[in-house]
Amino acid sequence: MKKAERQEKIREIISAESVERQEDLVKRLNELGLCVTQATISRDIKEMQLVKIPAENGGYRYGLPAYHRQSDEHQLMDVLKDSLLKLKRSDRFLALAVHPGNGPVVAVLLRRVDYSTIFTTIGDDASVLIVCVSADAAVQLEQKLNELANI
Repeated sequence: MKKAERQEKIREIISAESVERQEDLVKRLNELGLCVTQATISRDIKEMQLVKIPAENGGYRYGLPAYHRQSDEHQLMDVLKDSLLKLKRSDRFLALAVHPGNGPVVAVLLRRVDYSTIFTTIGDDASVLIVCVSADAAVQLEQKLNELANI
């Protein structure tokens, strides 16, 4: 069974039944003929962003998140609005100064958005270095990032 089908089955189970632990979900899927391990279910739970919600019996059970995940670009916009301190450009390079702790997040989100103008990104605690494919691409990306950050 493919991951998407397995995750759909997980959604069905947690919507219809009270599942309190990963082990319970593994057991239930195995009962339905799906051979899964706890490690697989743990990854699925994380990827599906399942949450623990109050159960009818007073404990907690798995549930679907109440929100829809924002796009990577929208997350990037939020982080840039909150943390971008300075953006500088030189030839094919952009240097972003951000609040401490935000550099790795910005670098990862830039990779996820997968702008065609970016060759690679490097993020440390409070800065991000973006290497663009060309100087013109750096100009375009600088404009895009300024728009996202509302600068």
